[in-house]
Amino acid sequence: MTAAQPKLAVLVKGWPRLSETFIAQELVALQEAGHSFDIWSLRHPTDVKRHPLHDRFRGQVRYLPEYLYDEPQRVWAARHIAQDLPGYAKAYAIWRADLRRDPTHNRIRRFGQACVLAAELPESTRVMYAHFMHTPSSVARYAAIMRGLPWSFSAHAKDIWTSPEWEKSEKLRADTYGAAFGATCTAIGAEHLRSLADDPARVDLIYHGLDLSRFPAPPVRAPRAPDGPFHMLSVGRLVEKKGFDRLIDAFGLLPDTLDWHWTHIGGGSLGGPLRDRARTAGLSDRISWNGACDQPEVIEAMRQADLFVLPSRIAADGDRDGLPNVLMEAASQLLPILSTPVSAIPEFIETGTHGVLSDDDPGSLAAAITRLAADPEQTAAIAGAAYDRLIAEFRMDPGIALLSKRLCALGADRD
Repeated sequence: MTAAQPKLAVLVKGWPRLSETFIAQELVALQEAGHSFDIWSLRHPTDVKRHPLHDRFRGQVRYLPEYLYDEPQRVWAARHIAQDLPGYAKAYAIWRADLRRDPTHNRIRRFGQACVLAAELPESTRVMYAHFMHTPSSVARYAAIMRGLPWSFSAHAKDIWTSPEWEKSEKLRADTYGAAFGATCTAIGAEHLRSLADDPARVDLIYHGLDLSRFPAPPVRAPRAPDGPFHMLSVGRLVEKKGFDRLIDAFGLLPDTLDWHWTHIGGGSLGGPLRDRARTAGLSDRISWNGACDQPEVIEAMRQADLFVLPSRIAADGDRDGLPNVLMEAASQLLPILSTPVSAIPEFIETGTHGVLSDDDPGSLAAAITRLAADPEQTAAIAGAAYDRLIAEFRMDPGIALLSKRLCALGADRD
């Protein structure tokens, strides 16, 4: 007897991706809540390592043509099938209107991928759900219109703040074949999207939260001497919005009496320039660049560190963090946090209570680091408060329950 085909299809940018473990956490949790689905990925994996969560996903991962010229026969065969679908003409008209406002190769690729998706979806598919409001949601929207299916999305950070207003608005209105619902992981993002929707109830605030079962109990941290070695840790991609350039400049302003070291975990396009910046400042001996690491390695680094630092800022193109899950991960290990009041970070950290939020200029960051290094009692207190808030308000389970309810209401019934 063959297994029933899933009624839900989930679209993502790429699978697996170490920088998007919050997506893997959610999808595994939806499976454990009884949903069955395949993942449709717009890109092939590029990360060498995998997160343990990726190995817990039990469905099939299907890869759409990353570039249309890579699989021309597949694309043209799918287009032929898609043209006979009931909603193809409407999807084509909407895409042409989008293309006039966004005449890019990416917009053309979105429609080709949508044709493949619409042609290859199992007949049992009843609901489509896309992670990220920009490219994945466009592909899902065009394909859903072709197939006459409801679609939905989860928006995060860059996709909200760098997408044009016209596109976000049309994806949030029923009369333009918008999403049946949208979820987003920050209050600031939810407020913005609700202002663009025809019905604010179309947008849900669903914090990612943290699945605490994936993390060990916090360590018993020995008291640190104010004048002892001070080990800082950052986890995040080496990109503009993470602010690591200014953090390196801040390290150059730290007092000579502070015995500090900084470990960075993560990849990213600015790795070379940032290493050069540290070398020019004479700081290379105090910095460890560990590259991309898996979850056990990250957790072990957190348990060995004295301060977690994430100096997020708004990039020149408007890109910014939402509420980085890594802050909650640090809190789960009683690691004190220094960050910035960007986007939704203050939704988790009230400065002076659950951590310290500093301006992102090097002088302010250096002053904050110096104060925290000199006051182990304060760092221990804010770490404890952040852990308590995580346990009380930022668990994963409530958000998964709401998302599951929304998907079921559209027809993605659980097994």
